[in-house]
Amino acid sequence: MLRYLLRWLVLSAMVGLLAGAASAALLLALDWATNTRSTHPWLLWLLPVAGFFVGWIYHHFGKSVEAGNNLLIDECHDPQRIVPKRMAPMIFVGTIITHLFGGSAGREGTAVQMGGAFADFITRICKLGKEDRRILLMAGISAGFASVFGTPLAGAVFGLEVLAIGRLRYDAILPCFIAAIVADQLPGLLGVHHTHYVIPFVPHISLQGFGSAIIAGIAFGLVGMLFATSTHGLSRVIKHWISYPPLRPFVGGSVVALAATLLATDRYLGLGIPTIVEAFSQPLPAYDFAGKIAFTVVTLASGFKGGEVTPLFYIGATLGNALSYVLALPLPVLAGLGFVAVFAGAANTPLACTIMAMELFGVEIGTLAAITCVVSYLFSGHSGIYHAQRVGEEKGK
Repeated sequence: MLRYLLRWLVLSAMVGLLAGAASAALLLALDWATNTRSTHPWLLWLLPVAGFFVGWIYHHFGKSVEAGNNLLIDECHDPQRIVPKRMAPMIFVGTIITHLFGGSAGREGTAVQMGGAFADFITRICKLGKEDRRILLMAGISAGFASVFGTPLAGAVFGLEVLAIGRLRYDAILPCFIAAIVADQLPGLLGVHHTHYVIPFVPHISLQGFGSAIIAGIAFGLVGMLFATSTHGLSRVIKHWISYPPLRPFVGGSVVALAATLLATDRYLGLGIPTIVEAFSQPLPAYDFAGKIAFTVVTLASGFKGGEVTPLFYIGATLGNALSYVLALPLPVLAGLGFVAVFAGAANTPLACTIMAMELFGVEIGTLAAITCVVSYLFSGHSGIYHAQRVGEEKGK
């Protein structure tokens, strides 16, 4: 067992170091892209051209990595082929372009793909077998998730939980935790810091609060399911009607740019971190979550690169903010619950999201977060943002 510990300590730490350094670079680049777009609003009108460029690059050079996170999940289930080294640089550049020109996307998908690509690179160097490769890929997923959000424990559990609905993979528990913890340290050491969300007070659990958490969980789960099914459904429609892949993000970028101009707002573009922060401190328009759904679904379904998770945080936090008008929980608490629970439903990862709530907002919110995330998970159906996810255990017989 000591030999096992030392072996996976070295391998997982290598994955964590590479993934953490890549996430630090990603966070710095995203800050630059967001600030540049905010300073030069006219860049939004180049979004269709940027989309065509990214689509052309992936069409000619990136077909083997276009599946992104789903490719990694498939390889974890059934290791068959090498994850191409080009996955990391292509998704990095594609994500920066999406944010520089105003697409509505996230960053988790990028970090996870980079972590998985680095993990597979190490398996080739060390000439590991299929089973060890599968475990190290899971560690790469954990490392990418942990380092980009600053949540090492949630990142570790995410890598174990995301592969199959209703099942945890304990054979990779040590590598996932080591890789996630190591990766989480790198951004801070390199001077990159994560956004802090403040919930000043969490009330003691009461019957009224318990009922409010359940009702909120139902709403969060249904919205998570709506987001996942809408993204997949629109993607199929676009692929059916537009046969040439580079034209898909061109059309999607045109729709996003036109909609943002007609609405005279940029609050639904990019990551939306300022709006997420506002959701914890002041009432927001009740329709903000719907606006972010629409902009993100069009952006991702048309082929732009990035991730779904930060937009889901935005959707959840603003929906929780809106629910504070009718439910018996404080506004910051409902915003925090929505932040994690919509993602829990859309990704089918209630345990990771419960832990994330405690890492981001404090252990006091743990009980309410657990109730809300589990209910959201149950009400989101068997759909999810990762179509490669398998059903290990049905939610309702």
